[in-house]
Amino acid sequence: AAGGAGGAGGAEVVVFPPLPFLSDALDALAGTGIKVGAQNAGSNLKGAFTGETAPSMLASAGCSHVLLGHSERRSLFGETDSSINARLLACLAEATLTAVLCVGETLDEYEAGLMTSIVDTQLRKGLAGVSSTDLLAGRVVVAYEPVWAIGTGLVATPDQAQAAHVAVRHTLAAMYPDAPAVASAVRIQYGGSVSPDSVAALMAMPDVDGALVGGASLVADSFTKIVQGAGGGGGGAAPAAAAPPTPAK
Repeated sequence: AAGGAGGAGGAEVVVFPPLPFLSDALDALAGTGIKVGAQNAGSNLKGAFTGETAPSMLASAGCSHVLLGHSERRSLFGETDSSINARLLACLAEATLTAVLCVGETLDEYEAGLMTSIVDTQLRKGLAGVSSTDLLAGRVVVAYEPVWAIGTGLVATPDQAQAAHVAVRHTLAAMYPDAPAVASAVRIQYGGSVSPDSVAALMAMPDVDGALVGGASLVADSFTKIVQGAGGGGGGAAPAAAAPPTPAK
């Protein structure tokens, strides 16, 4: 798959390999238009923090994006809205980095009718201190990932995804009343067992601007079809397909 303007299906493509393979990915994708991002970043700009990867390191390596707040980071590693916000602000301190902020509810929260409340809280806390200028400049992408649909084979219906993305835009409008363009300008991706069969209907929704792809990105043919489907996206922002591969076993 090729990304960027004129890429496959017209979609912008970013891949998020595990940290040890960033250099290999950057070398392999040089000149293709496909961008490379990291699956996480530290929150400290400088200092002695053994084992952490500072955003400046990722930027100097050639990364363009950083994935933040993925549900696995929240559930397995105890990352909180506050710690994710600190990482996001650190990434925005690097002029060449774009942050992809993941939000979404668990199955219990969804069944309790808490989707809007959970997403609202995660956005307000995750974007605390982020200026409308950065959002209008495209420095932050929001990825809505219903946790109940990740790796389960379950996929939110297009109408469910659209409702969640509208909820995201409503929160953005409430957070930035002095910059009403923010709500429509921020790119919102859907992530949750996206497949070649589901991508076209999802991208047809007016507020779905792209896909955050997991397991399906590990099969080249499947990912290519998803990129092509994302290229026909329905949202106002340019579509994007991002692929964070799972660690090799």
